[in-house]
Amino acid sequence: MPDGFHRISEIFDKEPGLSKIRQVIEQSDIVNNFGKIFPDLIKIAEAVKVERKCLFLRVPNSTWRSELKFKEFEIVERINKFY
Repeated sequence: MPDGFHRISEIFDKEPGLSKIRQVIEQSDIVNNFGKIFPDLIKIAEAVKVERKCLFLRVPNSTWRSELKFKEFEIVERINKFY
């Protein structure tokens, strides 16, 4: 390509002004792929959002909330492994 032209993907990946947009897209990927990452948890937990590198899950009761808190390290490992 001529010197003055760039691919949109190059601009999107490298432009510092678009870093917030890249971050939002990456965070929404975790929410959208929650069922693929955790097929065993899809019946009890729903990914709501990611905010400040923290994944928010909705569960039916406090018992499940406590159970997921105990599995926090495992959840982080599986997310990192997926990506």
